[in-house]
Amino acid sequence: MLDAREKHAVVVLGFHTGEPGRYGRLLTSGDALLAIREYPDASDQERAVTLCNSGVICASTRMLAELVGQIGNANASGEYYLTDIVELARAAGHSAGVVICDEAETLGINTRAQLADAEAEFQKRSRAGALEDGVTLTAPETVFFALDTFIGRDAIIGPNVIFGPGVTIESGAEIKGFCHLEGCHVSRGADVGPFARLRPGAELAEDVHVGNFVEIKNAILDEGVKVGHLTYIGDADVGEFTNIGAGTVTCNYDGVMKHRTRIGKRAFIGSDTMLVAPVTIGDGALTASGSVITEDVPAEALAVARAKQVNKPGLATRLMDRLKAIKAARTKG
Repeated sequence: MLDAREKHAVVVLGFHTGEPGRYGRLLTSGDALLAIREYPDASDQERAVTLCNSGVICASTRMLAELVGQIGNANASGEYYLTDIVELARAAGHSAGVVICDEAETLGINTRAQLADAEAEFQKRSRAGALEDGVTLTAPETVFFALDTFIGRDAIIGPNVIFGPGVTIESGAEIKGFCHLEGCHVSRGADVGPFARLRPGAELAEDVHVGNFVEIKNAILDEGVKVGHLTYIGDADVGEFTNIGAGTVTCNYDGVMKHRTRIGKRAFIGSDTMLVAPVTIGDGALTASGSVITEDVPAEALAVARAKQVNKPGLATRLMDRLKAIKAARTKG
């Protein structure tokens, strides 16, 4: 439209449609736009025109201000039609033109059903564009993009993946099925999922592995970090080649403020470790499974923070017998 403005003072965006309905009609002669005729004021001959007004007009602000002040309401609806500026401009000796786009580019949205149709068209175009750019979509119809989703060539996207705003996936990364991503960056060679969630601020370096039922939020995972499954990493920095065991949680929220967890390089976090932030785990340190870590762990140290196990011989059987007796008594009552 800006290119067309070099020739015309007023440029209107239009589209052809097989069902023009109550759209305003664009009346043309060659490449010149003569008028925009609103449906209530159109003749039968004009209503047969299939070139319709999208509602997008390009002109200088000065001209628009001058023309808008001349608009009247002497029409079938008694309304002030902004579209009258085409005829007003021509009457003042200016030219008007039309640029034609695909109908789907300017779909009118007045109902939830029409909104769903527009979304479906956007997703169709986004999927086709990703495939054309060399992205593998194993089930294209199940992947949903945001307007700003960026995916590099040779990345692999599994089925039922949803991209929220602000996602960048670099070349060679893989997002497996049923993942939800927003506001995150996944580097080359990293793999995510299935059933993983990356929230805003998640930054995955090269060759990071985030497995099933893992949630990452506002956290930086350096090269080669592995977070296999069933884990929450929020407000954290994790050093390169560290392994995070299943069931690990960075306890980042105290009910008022968020706190950060820092884990060094090549550390090993045992399964079911609770890291109560703010806390720092040194390079090469290890936490024992089931630990609740509330203090910093020095580099290369082993942290064990759990109650001592005590076995009571025969107590399991006696306890179960007692509970069954109580249940039986209640049933009879």
